[in-house]
Amino acid sequence: MIGKLTGTLLEKNPPEVLLDCQGVGYEVLVPMSTFYHLPGVGERVSLLTQFIVREDAQLLYGFATATERAAFRELVKVAGVGPRTALSVLSGLSVAELAQAIAQQEPGRLVKVPGIGKKTAERLLLELKGKLAPDLGLAPAQARSDAHTDILQALLALGYNEREANAALKALPPDVGVSEGIKLALKTLA
Repeated sequence: MIGKLTGTLLEKNPPEVLLDCQGVGYEVLVPMSTFYHLPGVGERVSLLTQFIVREDAQLLYGFATATERAAFRELVKVAGVGPRTALSVLSGLSVAELAQAIAQQEPGRLVKVPGIGKKTAERLLLELKGKLAPDLGLAPAQARSDAHTDILQALLALGYNEREANAALKALPPDVGVSEGIKLALKTLA
């Protein structure tokens, strides 16, 4: 119904902003990724929006980019994930990080988001697999092979943090096997 708002930013109270559009003030809920990129109070801003009607409320959610809004729309389609949870996911992960976590089937990255438990993370991975990444332009080259995913999980299980494990993975050849990849990654990390 309401797809975009352009107006003057009157208030910024995370996660809500008040936007004056020619005399009408709209309360818009935004993810933190959008909030951090908003201009100062009194300046003009444009937000793509998603209007959600419930029994007890009519809520307007705003996004800086079309990919954020597309991700939000996909997230709210998942059973048990409402608009607030979807907003929390987009506040905790960038769209690219979310698409990558789904493409690589990494529930650990989703569980780090407040309000997302293990079951919800697994449901998100299952229901969004193949839906989110193509829509958001995640190139196949960015998605890791199954072997690289297994190597990453092994390194994490051995106690390395995600940053160290990812750095070691970048040094591996793309067609490496799991056991050989683990050995090479451990040499890199040593």
